[in-house]
Amino acid sequence: MRVELRHLRAVCEIADAGSVTKAAARLGLATPALTTQLQRIERIFGGRLFDRDHTGVRPTELGELVLARARVLLPAAQGLEEEATRLAESLSQPAEPAAYRLGAVNGPLIGGLVARLSADQPAARITSHPSWSTVELQEMLLGDKLDFALVGMCGGALGEARSELSARLSWELIADAPVFILLSADHPLAASDEVDLAQLADAFWAATPGDGCFADCFAAACARAGFAPRPIFETDVGGCIDLVRTGDAVALCQPTFRGSPGVAVVPLRSDGLRWRHLIGWRPGSAASAAADQVVGHARSAYADAVARSTAYTRWLRHHPEPYPAR
Repeated sequence: MRVELRHLRAVCEIADAGSVTKAAARLGLATPALTTQLQRIERIFGGRLFDRDHTGVRPTELGELVLARARVLLPAAQGLEEEATRLAESLSQPAEPAAYRLGAVNGPLIGGLVARLSADQPAARITSHPSWSTVELQEMLLGDKLDFALVGMCGGALGEARSELSARLSWELIADAPVFILLSADHPLAASDEVDLAQLADAFWAATPGDGCFADCFAAACARAGFAPRPIFETDVGGCIDLVRTGDAVALCQPTFRGSPGVAVVPLRSDGLRWRHLIGWRPGSAASAAADQVVGHARSAYADAVARSTAYTRWLRHHPEPYPAR
């Protein structure tokens, strides 16, 4: 027979109570039963643990040794039991649903990305934050207020003013696309397969706002085409469409734009004017472990947007290029 924790508890209870009778009452046992148990415990340890007389019991030298070890072992065993129980309970609980905090400038990716993440992880909590400012989105990434940000740019970098922020983030190129225009359905060039930028030298222009370099890139493209553009009216998507539909402006747009009644989506032939879609995140963040998966969904979402655009798919048949970017 080997010593068990229950034996040590009984020895400690007898010592604390000062008598077998009182200890038996505390343990809910009959006094003869505890007396018999104590005798078995003493046989295990090879000697008497208590001296007994009419005043009660006192630990022997052997009893003091057993009690000293028991008072260390019993709390340790209790702590082990509690820790193991907590761990077992946590392991049996269903995993906490993933969470994705997405920020995005105006573009074709956010809706498709949310749809794909939701289909792939139905329990995931997905929130989105729209913004016209890539600076704001980058600051939110660095401040752990966003997990991923979808931004756009026309140059080869996120701009000098944002280089310090950008360098602290990880970026993946999703697509490198041409720039298209929106013309009134009544415009003389509305049925064109492609419009040269120089053909629109006298046009008023409209575009959605932003803090990127697109205005500078557009002005440079117009200069290469031989003219200086009139100032761009910045307004939301609905405002741009209204200006185009009434013939008051030509709007710059992404090739994935799906069109609107009274408006024609026409490819723009220009020297080097492009629009690049990127996704960014903070290295080392909890969300960075899912970056490859999110990038894959973003590229698939862009491919879906391209497939829905008649004008873009027609243009791509005559201008094959690698997209989405790899």
